[in-house]
Amino acid sequence: MSEVMDYPSRLSDIKSRKFGTFSYLPELTEEEIRKQVEYIVSKGWNPAIEHTEPENAGLHYWYMWKLPMFGETDVDKIMAELEECRKANPNHHIKLIGYDNINQTQGIAIVVYRGTPPETVMCADRLQPRF
Repeated sequence: MSEVMDYPSRLSDIKSRKFGTFSYLPELTEEEIRKQVEYIVSKGWNPAIEHTEPENAGLHYWYMWKLPMFGETDVDKIMAELEECRKANPNHHIKLIGYDNINQTQGIAIVVYRGTPPETVMCADRLQPRF
């Protein structure tokens, strides 16, 4: 049996926090993101984009980027929306979601771009250093 690797993730270390299965892997390339968008479209799911500051990603609801793209099947349009969200929010985590309207669930939800957390964040009226 192979050795199980530890992936330390701590609330005290913003950079270590994980958000789903793909977050344990290296960042996705544009081609890998495109394949995920193609998968969403092939399933007939409705794509949507959410984003948030890295320091708030696990403690707050994420902001929705526009409305879900109901019925959108053009992969290039979806990729363009991801890029537009990224340009408008360069330091945010950006999540791609595929809503399954048959099962009324999220068929997929993955962080496709990881933002850069600040070196310090305001907490209880004092600055807390990040390790």
